[in-house]
Order: sequence, then C-alpha cells, then structure tokens
Amino acid sequence: MPAVEIRAAQKSYGALQALRGVDLTIEQGEFFALLGPNGAGKTTLISILAGLARADAGTLKVMGHEVVQDYRAARRALGVVPQELVFDPFFSVRETLRIQSGYFGLRHNDDWIDEILENLHLTDKAEVNMRTLSGGMKRRVLIGQALVHRPPVIVLDEPTAGVDVELRQTLWKFIRQLNGAGHTILLTTHYLEEAEALCQRVAVLHKGQLVACERISDLLLGRQAATLEEAFVGLIRDVEI
Repeated sequence: MPAVEIRAAQKSYGALQALRGVDLTIEQGEFFALLGPNGAGKTTLISILAGLARADAGTLKVMGHEVVQDYRAARRALGVVPQELVFDPFFSVRETLRIQSGYFGLRHNDDWIDEILENLHLTDKAEVNMRTLSGGMKRRVLIGQALVHRPPVIVLDEPTAGVDVELRQTLWKFIRQLNGAGHTILLTTHYLEEAEALCQRVAVLHKGQLVACERISDLLLGRQAATLEEAFVGLIRDVEI
C-alpha cells in the first residue's frame, strides 16, 4: 500500500487549471521532493491531500484512505506543515500542542510533546505565549503541531523559507530521524540543494502537469546535469519551449 496515491487529479479555479490530471505514487518510508516553479500547483495538491480543498476530478489516498470518502482516517494519517505562520495568540507553546493533540483524541500525550519540544529546541519556550515568539520559533511550533499525533505521512510545504541556519539544521536532523523510523516525508522547497541532499525521488510540476518523476540520480544522469538545480532549470526550460 503506497503512502500517497494520486490518480488523475484535476482542479480549476475559474479559467485557471491548477492541476491537469496528475498521477503520482509515493511509497511508504520515502523522503520525496515535490518541486516546481511558483504557481505550478504544489500547494493546491497538498491542500487537496489535507482536505482543505476538493479536487474537481480524480482520487487521492493517504495510507489507503480516500481523502473525501474516508476523510477522518486520511487526516489522521497526515501531518502538514504549511507555508503560512498560523497560530492562536492566546495560548502557550505547550497548550497549543495539547490542543492539537485533542483534535485527534489524544488526552495523555505529554511525553511525546516533551520529545517534540526537545528535538525542536523549544523546551525553554514551552510555557511562553505564542504571540511573543519570533517567526522562526513560531515555525518550529507549526512543525510540532504537524507531528503531535505521530502521523505516518508528513508534508513539509516550504518549511525553511525565510528561516535561519540553526532552525534549518535542527529541523532536518529531526526529520531525518523520523524518516529513519519509518515516516514518509513529502517536501516542497525552492532550496534545491536541500532536496538533493535529503530526498531519494523527485516529482516536478509545471503549470499543473507532472513533467518528471524519478530518482534524483536518474534525473541528473538523464539530463547530464551536475546538480539538481541544473537539471531542474533545464527541464523547465525544455517544457516551456
């Protein structure tokens, strides 16, 4: 059973076709990169997986659970770190993670919350109100919220955009540990060197269509490129001709 299975996914917003029949399979335990220029359809695809939007056509499954018909199980199997900094200013970091646990019926989750806080270097901020945190600290809490119910599939949508080097290194160390423990990781990023260092396979979206999906090593070899950035730029240039 794949971790994520997408078949013929389509989505339009008026005259704009955000997704044009996307087919994609991500196996359990993969560290997978979803790349594409701005407006390629990456966030739309993630939003449909997470139940924040609905596809016009096609089927999407998370750990075998269809995201509309079996939405409770699909959402329990998925943890999403969004691009935007969304938080409740009235709660502390620990309270925020406890509330998030409650959404999934987890009442005695403090041991795991403590482990998340330690791995994200948030232990000393546990009782601090969310509104007083820096942007980088808020992003760490978002990552904690995505992990608090121990989902088998974790989606990171531009998790290191605009953050400092320390957070980036802390995040990737923790995420590598989770991947090593069997969690499937789906990463979108414009930092292509991160994708090349972390991921085994990559899919490239362009104007709502999947234009590549293969192992990074095979993509580099096929395009005679030295780096993923070089291969990506060349691929996008070719499909636009």
